[in-house]
Amino acid sequence: MAYLIFEVLGFIFTLMFQILTAFAMWFVPARKKDVRDEIVLITGAGSGIGRLMAFRFASLGSTVVCVDINKQANEATVNEIQSNDQKAFSFTCDCSSKDDIYKIANEIKANVGDVTILINNAGIVSGKKFLQISDELIEKTFAVNTLAHFWTVKAFLPSMLERNHGQIVSIASSAGLAGIAGLTDYCSSKFAAVGFNESLQMELVAMGKSAVQTTVVCPYIINTGMFHGAKSRFPWLLPIQDPEETVDKIMNAVLTNQSVVIIPQLLTLLLVLKRAVHILPQESFITMSEFFGASSCMDEFKGREIKKKK
Repeated sequence: MAYLIFEVLGFIFTLMFQILTAFAMWFVPARKKDVRDEIVLITGAGSGIGRLMAFRFASLGSTVVCVDINKQANEATVNEIQSNDQKAFSFTCDCSSKDDIYKIANEIKANVGDVTILINNAGIVSGKKFLQISDELIEKTFAVNTLAHFWTVKAFLPSMLERNHGQIVSIASSAGLAGIAGLTDYCSSKFAAVGFNESLQMELVAMGKSAVQTTVVCPYIINTGMFHGAKSRFPWLLPIQDPEETVDKIMNAVLTNQSVVIIPQLLTLLLVLKRAVHILPQESFITMSEFFGASSCMDEFKGREIKKKK
């Protein structure tokens, strides 16, 4: 009994210390790590925030491995980086294919080295109502947005564990925290990505490999073209996010080893209220979500055509 009391007191003390430390970090900027010797792999590096992240890491001295299904766009990213005398490599890969991912992973290990920062950024969205989504597109969405994370991490995690050094970054979505009408496949795949990150983090801690960091990023709609036509009901309160500013926040999170990043932070309130569902009726959460446009934000969605492998 005495041991149990001691353990409970230790648990409470540790929890309070962690909460106070997290609170203090709001006022004291965390120290950013040096990534000059890191090999950073970014999927979906041919466009959007993947392209922007590739530029940022290259400017910090990292060796950037750009992976995308669109060979031309991916090589354009790499060429621009190399034109600045920075290090980058291009690999064409269909992230919906497990075999393709494993094949490219072996090529990267042989020609570049062991990846130390893995950023699973590639994603697709259909933007269709549930009964309008073809079975094939549902499977494709999960293959790219969820299963690809499994295959890339399986490919590159072993070397991170061996060195007890590395970071796995999952670019999920705020749609992975709350359901949105017209995004059943996308939301489900992103919920899975969030769960994958959290479970993986728990496993790494249990293995004593906490030096291998995990970061999950849950941004609101970003103005990259992927969600072209989607609207925010209150843009003055919850605006469509600027790509450069979003990447600023992602880079800061990665460089300071943050575990969970919600962009913008206002969405944290939504998550808190959702967690209170056992106190508040579910109908209240639905009412709140509808008020902020969760039922209508995709009504004018157009998106961009999913690029096929060349």
